[in-house]
Amino acid sequence: MASDETKKSAYTGQTEARRKASAKYLKESVEDIRIRVPKGRKQAIQDVAQAQGESLNAFVGTAIDERIERLEVPQDKEDGQ
Repeated sequence: MASDETKKSAYTGQTEARRKASAKYLKESVEDIRIRVPKGRKQAIQDVAQAQGESLNAFVGTAIDERIERLEVPQDKEDGQ
């Protein structure tokens, strides 16, 4: 049987090594895109994303990918080439 004491996690917060690893990953692996939407629109998008079982980021990324695919715009080409 379990003791009366509640188990406490040994996790005490993010370590410096974890912070450095996260910063390195973000620097080397991803790029930021900032979009602006009218007030209230963000929550509406988040609600739809959550209903689909996705994060806001995944939902927006998928929407962009689907639009590019429909337009048949090559993703590999650089501007002007």
